[in-house]
Amino acid sequence: MNRSYTPVSCEIYSRYELAILHRAWLRVLWHGRRGPRLERLLPLDLRTHRGAEYLIARTPGGVPRVMRLDRIRNAEPIEAAE
Repeated sequence: MNRSYTPVSCEIYSRYELAILHRAWLRVLWHGRRGPRLERLLPLDLRTHRGAEYLIARTPGGVPRVMRLDRIRNAEPIEAAE
């Protein structure tokens, strides 16, 4: 188990699963290496690696994103990738 990882609730994890199933775009506020970031993302998958859970996504321009779930501060559905 990754000691620095803080697991997210089952409710939050389920929201990501639903967004993936429905191919729903999300507005995601997360803490990256260079500080807070706000992006529109299409969630593609959820993965577990070395005891931490990750969201695999892409931007509207097709740039891949991989982020630990405990670094996501907020994720809300949006109508389209504007």
